[in-house]
Amino acid sequence: MIREALIDKSIMITGAGGYIAANLTAALADTPCRILRIDKPGAAFPPLAGRGPDIRDLEMDIRRRDAWEGVLDDVDIVYHLAAQTSVYAADRDPEADLETNVLPLLNLLTSCRRQGLNPAVIFAGTVTEAGLTETLPVNEDHPDRPITIYDLHKLAAERYLLHFTANNTVRGVALRLANVYGPGPKSGSADRGILNAMIRKAIGGQELTIYGEGDCRRDYVFIGDVVAALLRAAVHIDSIAGRYFVIGSGLGHTVAQAIRMAAERVELKTGRRVTIRNIEAPADLSPIEYRHFVADSGRFSQLTGWRPRYSLPEGIDATIMDFLAGG
Repeated sequence: MIREALIDKSIMITGAGGYIAANLTAALADTPCRILRIDKPGAAFPPLAGRGPDIRDLEMDIRRRDAWEGVLDDVDIVYHLAAQTSVYAADRDPEADLETNVLPLLNLLTSCRRQGLNPAVIFAGTVTEAGLTETLPVNEDHPDRPITIYDLHKLAAERYLLHFTANNTVRGVALRLANVYGPGPKSGSADRGILNAMIRKAIGGQELTIYGEGDCRRDYVFIGDVVAALLRAAVHIDSIAGRYFVIGSGLGHTVAQAIRMAAERVELKTGRRVTIRNIEAPADLSPIEYRHFVADSGRFSQLTGWRPRYSLPEGIDATIMDFLAGG
């Protein structure tokens, strides 16, 4: 029913060569729609197996204000997934992070205003915008106290989107994503996609490492569930526009539990024993790495009917099978 609602829609996806975008595009493989995939010059656009959508690829520098002119004509839905995702890169060069994580969305919004366009805009945010959370689980009532440059900029972009929505320029919503894992291309940042990286290492027979006791609690949400949330956000945009929502599995596992589970599931699938070693955390590890987080996605579920379907063992198994198949 969700995909039926997207038939004949014109959908723009920024950051189209990235992990989440590749999975989103694959989910639309059998949907007769028009997809405009946008990424930076020189980026690789993942092939699509299905025959449903009419796909056009465009390389452009989305940081440039004039790049958006004429690109948004007739677009019904924009998935703004392009981002620089490293906390450490943002800290090293805050200005570059601002140019990558704030200016493109602001330029998109002002272009819509100049041209009188009113697309649905779904923005991929992060649960770390809230900072170090005080109670679990976390919903949209928790105050935002970002403690990194990266999260400051993600929050700034989100607030621009909600401001332009309040002024009827676009119909925007932000989905703050928890720790996303599952099949798909490798993350472009070394400090992202850690669970996926551990699964790949385990399959390759490499030793897995855990910083300290690995007792920080995380909400690991499967990529298939994230894509389902993105699709439902577009279909239900008139009910949810002007807000942000926390998206996660609703279940908490410590980092150590998740890594050990990955090792155990790989051993079950391959017969290969995986060793795990606890090591001292680097002295320059960002304080955000010590957070505890579990999502309460109840409000988004009530408004859209979305529910996470994958438990962590099920998601890890699906990821292992995909990686073993060459994914």
